[in-house]
Amino acid sequence: MWLLIAFMIIPIIEIGLFIQVGGLIGLWPTLAIVILTAILGTWLVRTQGALALSDLRNSFSGQSDPTEALAHGAMILVAGVLLVTPGFFTDALGFALLTPPFRRAAFAYLRKRVKVQSFSTGAAPRRGQDPNTIEGDFTEVSPDDAPRNPSGWTRD
Repeated sequence: MWLLIAFMIIPIIEIGLFIQVGGLIGLWPTLAIVILTAILGTWLVRTQGALALSDLRNSFSGQSDPTEALAHGAMILVAGVLLVTPGFFTDALGFALLTPPFRRAAFAYLRKRVKVQSFSTGAAPRRGQDPNTIEGDFTEVSPDDAPRNPSGWTRD
C-alpha cells in the first residue's frame, strides 16, 4: 500500500518542482541542473560504492558483522537509482543517502524496526552431533565392479 502511495505522490511532487524551478530560472537551466545532478550523482555513487565495498571486504576479512556495510551498500544503490531518475525531490533524497551521517541515521532507525529471527555464518553442526564429523554419501565399489581403463591414464 505504501509503495502505491509513493508511486503516486513522488511524480506529483516532481512535476510541481519542475514547474516551480522552471518558472524561476527557465527551461534550459532547469534541464542543465537535472543533467548535472545525474552526472555528479553517478560519480558520487561510484566513489561511495567503492568505499562501501572496501568496508564490506574488511568486515569479511576481519570476520566482523557485515550488516552495516551491506546496508550502506544497499542505500548507495538506492541513491544511485534516485539520482539517475530525473527530478529535484529524488535528487535530494539520493544526495541525502550518499552522506554517511544520513545513512548511519537511517541504519539506526531500520535496525530498531527490523527484527532478525536467525543468523548463520555457514553450516553449523546439528545439536548432539560431533563437530568433527563430516557428513557425506558414498558408494562401495569392489575391484571386480570397477571399470577397466576408464580414462586411458591407468595401466592394467
